[in-house]
Amino acid sequence: MKYPFLLVSFLFAATIFGQPADRTRLAPLPPMGWMTWNLCGDNINESIIRKMADVMESGGMVAAGYRYIMIDDGWQGGRDKKNNMVADSSRFPSGIKALAAYVHSKGIKLGIYSDAAPLTCAGYTASLNFEEQDAKTFASWDIDYLKYDYCHAPEDSATAKIRYTKMANALTASGRDIVFGICEWGGRQPWNWAATAGGSLWRTTGDVRDKWQAKPGEYGVGIMEIVNINAGLSRFAGPGRWNDPDMLIVGLYGAKGPSGDLGGIGCTDTEYQSQMSLWCIMASPLIASNDLANMNEITRRILLNREAIDINQDAAGHQGEQILNDENWLVLLKTLQNGDAALAILNKSGAARDTSVSLAALGLKGNYTIRDLWLHASVGKNNKWKGSIQAHETKLFRLIKK
Repeated sequence: MKYPFLLVSFLFAATIFGQPADRTRLAPLPPMGWMTWNLCGDNINESIIRKMADVMESGGMVAAGYRYIMIDDGWQGGRDKKNNMVADSSRFPSGIKALAAYVHSKGIKLGIYSDAAPLTCAGYTASLNFEEQDAKTFASWDIDYLKYDYCHAPEDSATAKIRYTKMANALTASGRDIVFGICEWGGRQPWNWAATAGGSLWRTTGDVRDKWQAKPGEYGVGIMEIVNINAGLSRFAGPGRWNDPDMLIVGLYGAKGPSGDLGGIGCTDTEYQSQMSLWCIMASPLIASNDLANMNEITRRILLNREAIDINQDAAGHQGEQILNDENWLVLLKTLQNGDAALAILNKSGAARDTSVSLAALGLKGNYTIRDLWLHASVGKNNKWKGSIQAHETKLFRLIKK
């Protein structure tokens, strides 16, 4: 090439000022981990993070694939004289970089939080007009993930695209691989533009509350409001570009905190198990938010179900397609890399119902073994299954090609 430096200069300028480089490679599978917000709100400190890292390692969560800890809002201590973002010294006396080193020693990556406005949702220092400086700071702290919120920002989509693209470019220029989670709650339909803006995942709905479904006239979305939006967005998902229906509320049981607001009184274990099943087949990020140090055996069984997690983490990266969604039933079907498939059947009604399914009617050809991933057993025969599904229960099957 006659003027190679021109190409280099052009690519550098495009990365910094124009469309961001392809950042979707940074999350080839849906991220799995734990986030502070639903349990702690902004009442967080380094001791909590270290404790959760210890529990994730010793309790089998890291081995099962949960490899991120996300520090949500409330870590900030403002800016120093050079306008560098600093952590609250009373909450994080050792500093974020030392905390990252500790978390990394456990085989876990560290995420952090900011907002595309002057202040965050909880009123702390945010990153508008300091994108490059903050991205460099996060990189210098060895951060691996940024959740970027959108409180106190304009409602239009055009501004959101500009602000998110600017931070994505800054992360690319920082020299460190930092996964970028776009969090504008779905109102601007980020599935249409967030990957182009540099996001590896994007929230599709409002913040989840610890409830199955909102009552008429009640604010705050539950599991069903979220599923009814996210389940229809499968065509936008794939490796490195994930629809994010917000955190798992499994095991919260109405705990005081942000998820307990707006009718978040808790769910039954059946409903929590359904959330796990649905998030797995929808290829959603699996981000727990309960107290990992004090969870009961049912919660542990739900969060550590390796067979369900395998559906979520399948390398093909398909989000389950919505086959049926009516008053009583939601049916999702997901093709897997090795030729198998996954099938989820949710009884949306308030009473147990009998149903049956024929794999041929779903368009699946050949012979399959039908494996119930919560019973951990083969069920059905001749490519058919018939049985009863409890109220708000989701049957999750792996259809193993013979």
